Amino acid sequence: MKVFRGLPNAESRAPCALTIGNFDGVHRGHQALLAQVRAAASRLNLDAAVMTFEPHPREFFAQLMGTPEKAPPRIANLRDKLQSLSNAGVDRVIVEHFNSNFAALSPQEFIEKILVQGLHVRWLMVGEDFCFGSRRAGSLETLIAAGQQYGFEVHTMPNVTNDGVRISSSAIRAALAQTDFPHARQLLGHAYAISGHVVHGKKLGRTIGFPTLNMRVGHKRPALSGIFVVQVHGIHDDPAAPPMPAVASLGVRPTVDDSGRVLLETHLFDYSGDCYGKLLRVEFLKKLRDEEKYVDLPTLTAAIERDAQQARAWFQEQTVSAISATDRI
Repeated sequence: MKVFRGLPNAESRAPCALTIGNFDGVHRGHQALLAQVRAAASRLNLDAAVMTFEPHPREFFAQLMGTPEKAPPRIANLRDKLQSLSNAGVDRVIVEHFNSNFAALSPQEFIEKILVQGLHVRWLMVGEDFCFGSRRAGSLETLIAAGQQYGFEVHTMPNVTNDGVRISSSAIRAALAQTDFPHARQLLGHAYAISGHVVHGKKLGRTIGFPTLNMRVGHKRPALSGIFVVQVHGIHDDPAAPPMPAVASLGVRPTVDDSGRVLLETHLFDYSGDCYGKLLRVEFLKKLRDEEKYVDLPTLTAAIERDAQQARAWFQEQTVSAISATDRI
């Protein structure tokens, strides 16, 4: 899959079947839409393409208005979004930098500069409520008329539902906010996880007996925060190796850091290898508690010890349950 930051240059432009959206989480509804795009691209001998935005438009406008807390929490980082799009069979992704210049494009400018000249769109699928251009003045009807003028087809797809309820990124954010991981999995079509490269940290964890794998989170409002039971994929080079049990903290570490940067810190049980630079995937299984600020390091250490004990106990319970289920069979 080819990824473009902004519109491709003239040499890289090729006729495409396109869809446009934020695709936060690339959930089952997105996957059904992408299957339609891929099928149309195959039928018409085109590239299957996606245009998405960074930052999320609502995040941009929230920052602009001085109310960043109104931005939607992020389900997935850009790496995970791109991996999911690649898994869905997309040929090319255009990551458009959403800024004041892009937001100011009129619907006609968006059609001419982006869709026609920039992307050579021949087939387009959008949601029935799709709006675009400055002040969201462009509508589905605007696109259909433009398609007739410039020679591209415009299609929409009905909502995909789960138990009669529309699958949406908002519904997944709500499930994650309630730490309902089974429901989030139903909507996503896979377990909820965050991936990233292991980076060097302050090495504080190893001094208190709990060394951690540190992964930066690029956005300030992840869909989750707190202390979690997790399992980690990718520690071993063998892709068939089982994930490793762990406990993780996702948040701003208020006891030891006042920068406000979000970090995912994961303590693997009974492991002492070097993982710096590795690309890992941390799968969330159960929330233990919210993040807290402690008065001193010994109090923090005691809390981490309790978290680790609870996480180990949870894994032990799962093992016992699995053995019991096997015995019943």
